[in-house]
Amino acid sequence: MNRPTRLVADIGGTRARFALLDEANTPQHVRVLAVTDFPGPVEAIQAYLEESASATPSAAAIAIAAPVHEGLITLTNASWTFSRESMRTRLGLRHLLLLNDFSALALSLPHLAATDLRQVGGGNTIAGAAKAVLGPGTGLGVSGLLHHAGHWLPLSGEGGHCSLAPADEREAAILALAWREFRHVSGERILSGSGLPLLHRLVATVDGRTHQRLTTPEIVARAVAGEDRQCAAVVDTFCALLGSLAGNLALTLGAQGGVYVGGGIIPRLGEIFDRSPFRARFEAKGRFASYLAAIPTYVILSPAPALLGAAHALAECEACL
Repeated sequence: MNRPTRLVADIGGTRARFALLDEANTPQHVRVLAVTDFPGPVEAIQAYLEESASATPSAAAIAIAAPVHEGLITLTNASWTFSRESMRTRLGLRHLLLLNDFSALALSLPHLAATDLRQVGGGNTIAGAAKAVLGPGTGLGVSGLLHHAGHWLPLSGEGGHCSLAPADEREAAILALAWREFRHVSGERILSGSGLPLLHRLVATVDGRTHQRLTTPEIVARAVAGEDRQCAAVVDTFCALLGSLAGNLALTLGAQGGVYVGGGIIPRLGEIFDRSPFRARFEAKGRFASYLAAIPTYVILSPAPALLGAAHALAECEACL
């Protein structure tokens, strides 16, 4: 007897990824759709199911780039607003699990293959120790993973909206300019796809250079190609600030199981990220530099790890029913 169709999704501010689970609980038939092409998640899911010629799923785990504890859910960096119950009813689901997108990403960490990761810097993981994950995409996601009683438990928070702190005079000057425009300058305000053009403008002002309006893909492409000194300086600053934030997260969680960097931006930087100030700034915590030097940092290379995390969350949830 065939197992009922089960759906997993990872919905961010720009793209929504969908997959169906096979008998081994592995995401298959992965499809990426643009969030702006649909009025809401139900319509995007229906389009995916129609395209994949799939039967109506009986259960789904949907990872959302937003807080999911309220009855009415609004994506942080997109216009979709929907209710849990209306989604379940309209899709005809017997069971619907909603979770934060970085909680799903955190749940994928114990299941990623070695080929899905690239280590940056030294250090070794300690088995069973807490893991941390963060990643700049459209926004900035932050989560962690704690091991208890044989289970990995993800944290669901909004750490990307914590205040961003400078680590030197140049960064203080950059943040001072940002504070003139925004009452609260969070990590996401600068360390995200939506924030990189702002950082490009702020760095140009501080460095006394003429600012050219560029998109995030253009800034990244020019930095990677080595053809634009200003874009290279912006990406270096971006990576340094991200390293400081990652070190703070590692200290807060005691993440001796490793710190993992996901999202859409960092994997595209390739070796530039490895050579950036990220790792040095990760360790630059005074008396706790040696503590952080022992913690490994990894770039997540898997194209859709949150789908894998959502699959494991759904399997555990169904086991409890």
